[in-house]
Amino acid sequence: MRRRHFVASALAASVAASAIATPTVLHAQDAWPNRQITMIVPFPPGGQADFAARPVAEQLKRILGQNIVIENRGGAGGAVGNAAAARAAPDGHTLLMTLSSMAVLVEAMRLFGRAPTYEMNQFIPIARVLADPGVLSVGKYTPYKTLAELVDDVKKQPGKITYSHSGNYGASHVPVEMFSQAAGIRMVPVPYRGAGPAMNDVVAGQISVTHSAPTTAKEQHIAGNIRTLMSLGAKRADAMPEIPTAIELGYKDVEYYIWAGLFVQAGTPEPIVKRLRDVMRDIMADKAAMKPFTDAGSPPAYMDGPEFAKFVEADSKRVVPVVQKIGKIGDKLD
Repeated sequence: MRRRHFVASALAASVAASAIATPTVLHAQDAWPNRQITMIVPFPPGGQADFAARPVAEQLKRILGQNIVIENRGGAGGAVGNAAAARAAPDGHTLLMTLSSMAVLVEAMRLFGRAPTYEMNQFIPIARVLADPGVLSVGKYTPYKTLAELVDDVKKQPGKITYSHSGNYGASHVPVEMFSQAAGIRMVPVPYRGAGPAMNDVVAGQISVTHSAPTTAKEQHIAGNIRTLMSLGAKRADAMPEIPTAIELGYKDVEYYIWAGLFVQAGTPEPIVKRLRDVMRDIMADKAAMKPFTDAGSPPAYMDGPEFAKFVEADSKRVVPVVQKIGKIGDKLD
């Protein structure tokens, strides 16, 4: 499958980047960056990708000496921004901070019988930044105090209770369907252009349920605007340690992480790939730079490029079958 090509090409690029030694190559490295860098975030502000991007962009600006502009380009669960990044020139001046839906969306596009707008082998992974377990929450206007109450009511009203997500087949759609498949229930998915808007309508009482990163849910949960019923990690989320996991609640195969990672285009010169990996290694090891994450209860989950490539491959193998079981939704990828 094409995901295998992603890992192979990513590892090859990483190994080659680590072997740089000639003066010519060093000169090419010194010439970068020579202008402003754009970091594409394929979701609106307020979600996990945007949360991951801003502290990293600030540190990259400090170290590289060039302005880093975050471009929030939402749509199609992240596919629009991912595709835009894939089309950008592979010169290190366009970066991508994206989520775990990256590989899943490629498979989802194939469900519609159309060529994907990007392929995984168009990217080289630089670093994993975050990997939070998702959480399932309900609005304060709903009657549900526990997950069991929600499941029981959905079973009584199949196809009636709504949940919001950040786009079909995206990082807040697939985990709800993973849980629904395990619980034998059916809720009505309502796609939004990002996690922020998806949460807003739950808070407003227009939607009953949503899935998000703990950092997106925590403040609303504390404020009493939502009730978080379940975490989808192997262990409880650091940001919300009082929330039980799906595994604790009897759903042993329900495990999902909203990871965020930095990528560049395949074909980016090896010195630039190496420089980015080295810089990201330093940033992720800097406790002061990581304070926004730790303060929010979303601890850094750093992986260097080669390890990150293998992680993406393994994660994709686990969630793609869920997408295949979801099947084709509507007549397009929203």
